[in-house]
Amino acid sequence: MKKPRARDLGFEFQGITGPLNGVTDVPGVLAGQATVTNISADPADAGPPQIRTGVTAVLPFGHDSEPKIAHAGIYALNGNGEMTGSHWIRDAGHFLGPVCITNTHSVGITHHAATKWMIGQYSEAFRQEHLWAMPVIAETYDGVLNDINGQHVSEANVLEALNSANSGPVAEGNTGGGTGMICYEFKGGTGTASRVVEVGGQAYTFGVLVQANHGIRDWLTVLGEPVGRQMQEHRLLEKESGSIIVIIATDAPLRPDQLTRVAKRGAIGISRSGSPGGNNSGDIFLAFSTGNARPLPQRDNALQNMQHLNDECLDVVYQAVVEAIDESILNAMLAAEDTPTEKPQGHVCKAIDPEALTELLRRAGKCR
Repeated sequence: MKKPRARDLGFEFQGITGPLNGVTDVPGVLAGQATVTNISADPADAGPPQIRTGVTAVLPFGHDSEPKIAHAGIYALNGNGEMTGSHWIRDAGHFLGPVCITNTHSVGITHHAATKWMIGQYSEAFRQEHLWAMPVIAETYDGVLNDINGQHVSEANVLEALNSANSGPVAEGNTGGGTGMICYEFKGGTGTASRVVEVGGQAYTFGVLVQANHGIRDWLTVLGEPVGRQMQEHRLLEKESGSIIVIIATDAPLRPDQLTRVAKRGAIGISRSGSPGGNNSGDIFLAFSTGNARPLPQRDNALQNMQHLNDECLDVVYQAVVEAIDESILNAMLAAEDTPTEKPQGHVCKAIDPEALTELLRRAGKCR
């Protein structure tokens, strides 16, 4: 049975969401996941290594066979992590192909498989042009709950995530790349949310997807309330040692420099839940727009033009993105399930107790 999300529990997050309150609210954007497990429900089971990992894929232009670039911006609050393709995004302001998120030791196979997918998906262009594939692959570390050194993500898993991508609701918590992740010492994982804003009489959607694997309990803050200090049971970590990847998608027409500024707001978004951006945490944020979709530069006109929003209109955009990131992180935690640890075995990473959290927020007047 699907667990309630933050808004289902009456938590008073601000802003207007899209119909699914997720990244796939952005028109044309698809998301898919492959979850790889052989888990035992018994935390005392010291049998074979326990596998809890996977891949999450976001496709800016879905399964369109004609390659198009998505203008983009990137920002790393703390660079203790990986996001491939980032150098070209900084230089060119765009990327081609999918965005995939997995665990730290599966970046290579995910990149390999995503490249294979691109060569097949855009087969005509790859036959006719001297193209190169630089898919965007990001990671967070799941070695506490998953046998990460076993490198259990396969090419088939990545292709499953890419080929199954759709416009429906995104499964949260212990799913896809988020399967083995920990957030504020509770079970974390995949989370999503969206906001719809109006600029110049036109509605635009901002969808966020996070792979939340960061923070320690004392930092956890929900709607401004330091709830982590009051939820001290089942502590798991001695210090912060995780990461968070934030993907921000929109149909708003934005320049690459504007998207870089949007990506920077990822730092404010994750700070809402209490994170200061720990030393061991790779906090990396990508923002992309489908609002000025163009053919590959190799196939495009010499003279370029694009529409974009006025910088003076972006405050509502920044606010929407910050709010959606904050809500996505909590949605990931609320959807998650208790998970036994792999290293060391014998412990359990507990999911956050929604009833206890609701009671704390109700006392603070932050829950309907």
